[in-house]
Amino acid sequence: MKNIPVIMVLFGGSGDLAHRKLYPALFNLYEQGLIHDNFAVIGTARRPWSHEFFREQITDAIHETHDEVDENEVKDFASHFYYQSHDVTNVEHYVTLKELAADLDSRYSAQGNRLFYMAMAPRFFGTIATHINDQKLTGSGFNRIVVEKPFGRDLTSAEELNKQITASFEEDEIFRIDHYLGKEMVQNILPLRFSNPLVKNIWNSDDIKNIQVTLAERLGVEARGGYYETSGALRDMVQNHIFQIITLLAMPEPKDISAASIHAAKQELLDSLIIPNAEDVKKHFVRGQYAGSDTTFAYRKEPNVAEDSTTETFAAGEVKFNAGPIAGVPIYFRTGKEFKEKKNRIDIVLKHHNNPYGRAHSNNISIEIDPESKIFFTINGKKISEPGIRRENLTYAFSKEELAQVPDGYERLLHDVFVNDSTNFTHWSELKRYWQFIDAVEAAWQKENEAGNPDIPQYLPYRMGPVEANSIFESPTSHWIYE
Repeated sequence: MKNIPVIMVLFGGSGDLAHRKLYPALFNLYEQGLIHDNFAVIGTARRPWSHEFFREQITDAIHETHDEVDENEVKDFASHFYYQSHDVTNVEHYVTLKELAADLDSRYSAQGNRLFYMAMAPRFFGTIATHINDQKLTGSGFNRIVVEKPFGRDLTSAEELNKQITASFEEDEIFRIDHYLGKEMVQNILPLRFSNPLVKNIWNSDDIKNIQVTLAERLGVEARGGYYETSGALRDMVQNHIFQIITLLAMPEPKDISAASIHAAKQELLDSLIIPNAEDVKKHFVRGQYAGSDTTFAYRKEPNVAEDSTTETFAAGEVKFNAGPIAGVPIYFRTGKEFKEKKNRIDIVLKHHNNPYGRAHSNNISIEIDPESKIFFTINGKKISEPGIRRENLTYAFSKEELAQVPDGYERLLHDVFVNDSTNFTHWSELKRYWQFIDAVEAAWQKENEAGNPDIPQYLPYRMGPVEANSIFESPTSHWIYE
């Protein structure tokens, strides 16, 4: 594997994301040789850490996520990390950062390559991007920037942030990261669709009745009430994770599997995205908040949550396109907190066609993303000891040995950033369409709020969300497959 020379500047180097995900992922890439002798990482945050203390945090992060490691290799890896106490609003700190990056570039022969990673609170993204530009932090080699979600909180703020970032970076240098696109079963959607005639030949509006995407979280907001009040389930989960999955499920077949061709196919689909009006939202969208129980707080009783909050902890709705192989087919989504279990799952529901056996179970193709990684086909077979049809599953699942080889989503996506593969990242033109859809739903809900009678059902914890979500389907015979 090629050793890529680069100086990585990590804004938010003391944060939880960096500790739990980024440092272990970088260590794995270091072990593989993708980054090794000619790289260094500058971690920045407000805390007054030393280089030595920072390296101790890196070492701890590796030990927490790896059962067995070569201690000399961990020490060598950590020696590539440097720390700068940094106030993102202080211009002078960017001057110091630029000088440190130049020094490390010379020391590690990094060839002027720079990778900037925004792992801080989203409200600082624009400020950082502006100062990268006005203090000319970019290098003489390649320059890339990775931006965590959320990319804005509506279309207007997303457009402003994009304007600030594109002052320093071209579109093909911007990597808007969504770790769901690094998950094994999400990356399996396109191979499943396009390399299997059995599936490819039925992936059309004549054979698919609807598609259902469920991203269920077991926990509540806990200590994140302050953040969640500014977001809600629609912005937090639908605008990014769910729309990424839906786009892979509905896009036309690309010319080839290059990043350019896949993004072209996605854009062709998203140009036909139907933006819902207020009547559509009333019929096919539901929001909710989790109520309290003997063991949990109600959302409105959580710390830093307003007692009259209208922020949704559950959202369900319908997405449709006018183009693509399943044009006109409803794609339903639901996501929320305090579900009965953590489960990320896709169900493709096939239409019933006439058969000589009479009533039969629907055929479905189900893709389980988390906590297990598997695909199973629900088919009909003969009952053994009596007349009639019974349901069977044909399952494709990984062995324990195979699961152990599956890289974490962040490892996979960081690898792609280093090798400049943008396939599993979001282009601005795609993100813009997602926000147009989300803004339309938010506007309809805001109108209800302003009228003083918002319909926000309360649902009990450890269930599947509010019962009202069972009524968003176009067909009276449709229902949620995963119950």
